Amino acid sequence: MKKYWRSIEEYQAIQKQDIEKKEPEPEFSIEGMSDEEIKGKSNRRDFLKMLGFTIGYATIAASCETPVRKAIPYLNQPEEITPGVANYYASTFYDGHDYCSILVKTREGRPIKIEGNELSSISKGGTNAKTQASVLNLYDNARLKSPRKNGEKTDWASIDKEIIAELEKLSAESKEIILLSSTVISPSTRQLISEFSKKYKNVSWITYDAVSMAATHQANKINFGESFIPTYNLKNAKLVMGFNADFLGTWLSPVEFTKQYSAARKLLNGETSMLRHVQFESTYTLTGGAADDRIPIKPSEEGILLLNIYNYIAAKTGTTTYNAPNTSVDYKAYAEELLENKGKAIVFSGTNDLNIQLICNGINALLNNYENTIYTAKRYNFKQGDDQAIEKVIAKIKSGAAAVVHYNVNPVYDSPKGAAYKEALDKVGLKVSLSDTMDETASVCTYVCPDHNYLESWNDAEPQTGIYSTQQPTIKNIFDTRQVQDTLLKWMGKDPVFSDYLETYWEKNIYPKQSTFTTFKSFWNQSIHDGTAVLETKFKSLKFKPANLKAPEYNINGAELVLYEKIGLGNGKYANNPWLQELPDPITMSTWDNYVCVSVAFAKANSLSQEDVVSVNGKFELPVLIQPGLAKNTIAIAIGYGRTRAGKVANKLGQNAFGLIYEKDGFKSLLGNSIKISKIEGKTYPLALTQEHHTMEGRSLVRETTLDKFLKNPASGNEQHAIDQAKNTTLYTKPKFTGFQWGMNINLNACIGCGNCVISCQAENNVAVIGKEQVKNRRIMHWIRVDRYYSEDEENPEILHQPVMCMHCDNAPCENVCPVAATPHSGEGLNEMAYNRCIGTRYCMNNCPYRVRRFNWFEYANNKDFDYNMNNEVGKLVLNPDVVVRSRGVVEKCSSCIQRIQEKKLDAKKENRQLRDGEIKTACQQSCPADAIVFGDLLTPDTEISKLNKNPRVYNLLEHLHTLPSTSYLTKIRNKKS
Repeated sequence: MKKYWRSIEEYQAIQKQDIEKKEPEPEFSIEGMSDEEIKGKSNRRDFLKMLGFTIGYATIAASCETPVRKAIPYLNQPEEITPGVANYYASTFYDGHDYCSILVKTREGRPIKIEGNELSSISKGGTNAKTQASVLNLYDNARLKSPRKNGEKTDWASIDKEIIAELEKLSAESKEIILLSSTVISPSTRQLISEFSKKYKNVSWITYDAVSMAATHQANKINFGESFIPTYNLKNAKLVMGFNADFLGTWLSPVEFTKQYSAARKLLNGETSMLRHVQFESTYTLTGGAADDRIPIKPSEEGILLLNIYNYIAAKTGTTTYNAPNTSVDYKAYAEELLENKGKAIVFSGTNDLNIQLICNGINALLNNYENTIYTAKRYNFKQGDDQAIEKVIAKIKSGAAAVVHYNVNPVYDSPKGAAYKEALDKVGLKVSLSDTMDETASVCTYVCPDHNYLESWNDAEPQTGIYSTQQPTIKNIFDTRQVQDTLLKWMGKDPVFSDYLETYWEKNIYPKQSTFTTFKSFWNQSIHDGTAVLETKFKSLKFKPANLKAPEYNINGAELVLYEKIGLGNGKYANNPWLQELPDPITMSTWDNYVCVSVAFAKANSLSQEDVVSVNGKFELPVLIQPGLAKNTIAIAIGYGRTRAGKVANKLGQNAFGLIYEKDGFKSLLGNSIKISKIEGKTYPLALTQEHHTMEGRSLVRETTLDKFLKNPASGNEQHAIDQAKNTTLYTKPKFTGFQWGMNINLNACIGCGNCVISCQAENNVAVIGKEQVKNRRIMHWIRVDRYYSEDEENPEILHQPVMCMHCDNAPCENVCPVAATPHSGEGLNEMAYNRCIGTRYCMNNCPYRVRRFNWFEYANNKDFDYNMNNEVGKLVLNPDVVVRSRGVVEKCSSCIQRIQEKKLDAKKENRQLRDGEIKTACQQSCPADAIVFGDLLTPDTEISKLNKNPRVYNLLEHLHTLPSTSYLTKIRNKKS
C-alpha cells in the first residue's frame, strides 16, 4: 500500500529557501504619543506630502530590495501529487470519546482540512466541531517532540531497552503490570493488547472513561444477560423522549443522531408528519434547544419522574407497578403519548445511574421499542469503561502492582480520585505514559513514549457491530513520535510495523466474513479507499428480563449540581486547541472559560449578578453566568477546564470540575451531587461572550410555526414574507446574471446550532484566533456566527438558532459606500473582497445590516501578542494555500468558498462538461451533520437551491430592507401536541 506523505522537514526547507527571511517591521503604535499627536498634529497637506514621499521611496526600495523567489521542484515527484491540487484520503477520527468517519484533505502531502465520509453508514458525511478542529491538533506545538525519561529528552533505543528490561524482570518475578486505557474500539489493537498480555505475564488491562456509561452496561446485563449499549434509530421513531441526554451534542453518537434527527424533521417532500421530540433536562443543552417540548427537572426528580411514567404505562398495559414518590411534573400526558406511539418511540437517559437505566429499559420493553427503534444485537462499542477502574488500580498498587502503562487516559486530571491516584503512582517502580503531550498524568511518569497523532497513524475501528472503518496516515510523523501499536510490538520483540500487523489481522479476521470480494487484496484496497466496510452480520435479538425498579435517592444539601460537557471542549482532552476555546457555546454564547450557570430566579434569590465571583464548595472560584432555563435550585458547571499541563493555550484556564463528580453504588455520574456557592463580595471576573442580546425584540428574524398550522397553510409563520415583498418597490432594476448566480439556503428546521459550520469555515478560510481579550471587545473573526435567541419566558424559554454569514446581497449596501471599490459585486452574484485594495475605512461594516464583516484590528499572524497557530512555523502548516492570510487593517467576510467554486468550474472545464448541481459544496455545507445547508445556482430552475427558493417557507433575513440577499432561510417548525 502506498504511503502518500512528505515530512515536515521538507516543507520547512522549501519554505526557508523559497522566501528570504527579513526582520519584521515595527508595528505602528500610539503608545507614548501625546494627545496632540494622537489627534493629528499634522494637517492634511502634511499627510499628503508624507504619503507621496513614502510611496516614491517604497517603489525605489522595492525595486532594489525585493528578494528573489526561488521555486523548489521535487527531485522525484510522487505520481499521486499534482502541485496545487488537493488529495483526499479516507480515515477515522476516534479519540476514546468521539467517533467519526472522515476524509482528510491534503495539499502537497500536508493535511489541512477534515471532511465527513459520505460512504459511512454511521456519520454519513457529517462531522462535529471537535472532529473539524482535530486537524489543528496535528500541528500543536505542545506535542512532545521526542520520548522523555524523568522529564528529559531521550531516544527510542534507550527508552525501549530500559522498559523492555524492566517488563521482562517484572514478568519473571510474576509482578503485576497494569495497562490502563480508554475504550478501545479497534479490533486489531484489542488483539494486539491481548498478545501483549500473553507475552508479559500478570498483565491486567483496565478500561477507564472520564465520562462513563457503565450503568447502561450493567442495566442491560441485568435485563438481557449481557453487558452492552444498544443502537438507536431515530428515523424509525415517531416520538423521542430524552432525560438529561444531550444526544445531539455530546452523548454517545451525536453526529449519527443528528443525521437521523434532521432527516426525520425536514418536511421538504410533502410529509404530513415529523418526529416529535420531548426533552426533560436539568441544564440547557443543545438537544433541549431543538426539542418541541422542553421541561426543566432537577437531577433528583429524574428517577422519580421516570418511575411514575413507567407505572402509568404499566397500569394501562396490566403490568406490575412499583412504589414511586410523587412528582410535581405533569407527566400523564407524556405517558399517554408514549402509549400512542408504542413500538415507534425511544426513551433514553444520559444519567449514569443504574436505577434510572433500569427504569428506561423497563419503559422501552413495555412499549415494544426493542428491535423496532432500539436494537439489542447491533451494538455500540463505545464507552466500555469501568467506573471503579481508578480505585482498582490504586488497590492493585497497594497490593504490589509494579508497573502502570497509560494509554489515552489522563486520570490525574479527569478522575475525582486524581489526587489519590497521583499519590499511589509514587509507589510504582515502572510508570509509563503513551500520551502525545506532557499532560497531568504523563508529567508524573518516569517514561513518556509519545504516540503519533491519528493523522499520522494506521488503525481500524468497529464503532458498531459489523461496521468497520479504517485509519491511514496522511503525513509522515512530524516529530520523533511512535504509534502506540508500534511501541507495543517493539516491546514484544516483534517487527514494529503496525500497518503490516493490521493488514494481516484483516486478512484473517475480517475478510472471511464478507462475500463481495474474491481476493483479499481487492477487499483491503477498497476498504482503505472507502474508509469503511460493512459486513454481512446476522443479528440475534435478546429477550428482556424484568427487574425490580426503584427511584434513586439523593442526599441533597444545598443546590443540585449538573456537570456537563461543552460542545467544543468536551472532556478537555483538546483544551489546548484555540479553535475550540474560541468557539462560542451554542447556549451561553461564551468563549474561553467555564463558569457557574444559575437560573434567573436563583440569581435574584441569592443577589447574584452576571460575572460575580463565587466560591464553589470552598474549593475554587468561578464567575457567575445567568442562564435561563435551568431547573429550580440547580447549578451547572462545564468540565474540561482547569488544565495545568495541556499547553500554553489551556493551562490555568477555568477550573477543574471533575472533582465534583457524583459517586454512588460504584458508579460516577455528572448529575446528582450537592453544591454550595457563596458570593465573594466586591470581586468580579469578565466573561468573553459573543452575544448579549437574547431576544428578537419583536423582529421576525427566525420565523417559526407549529406542525398543525403548517399542514393547514405551508406559509404559516412566514406571513411577513409576502408583506415585505409587496413593500419592496424600487426604481432600480435587479442585477441580471447570464452564467451563474450562486445562492444558499439554510433549513432552520434541520439546523440545531451545533457550531460545526463555524469551525469548518475557520479551517477552510484561515480565520484567525484572536484570544479572550479581543472577543470581549467584540472583535471575533468567525465568518459565520450562529445567533441564539430566547423566547420571552425567562425561566423556561424556547431557543432558536440561526447561522448568519454574508448574505451576498444583489443590492448590497456595503458596496456603494466603499471609497476604493474593495468590495465589488461579481458577475455570478457574489459580494467579493479585494484585500489588497481595502484601506480599512470600515464604511462597509457600518453599512451592513447583517453585521457579518470582520476587521483585522491587529496583525494576527506572526505576532507574539496572538500566540496561536499562526505565530509558529508548525502551526502555520494547517493554513489553506488557496486562501490568503489577511493582514492588519483589512476587512474580511464569507466568500461562499470562492476557491471551491473556482476549483469545480475548472474541473468541469477540463472535462468539457457542465457543472453538476450539488458538485460545489461550501465548507459549512459539506460538514454539516444536519444537512441543513444547500448551495447552488439560482439561475437554473431545476437545481435544489432554486426549488427551495420556491418553497412557501422560504424568506430572507431583513428582507424589508430590499438588500436582495442570495442567502435564504426556511421557517422552523415545532411539533407541538395540540
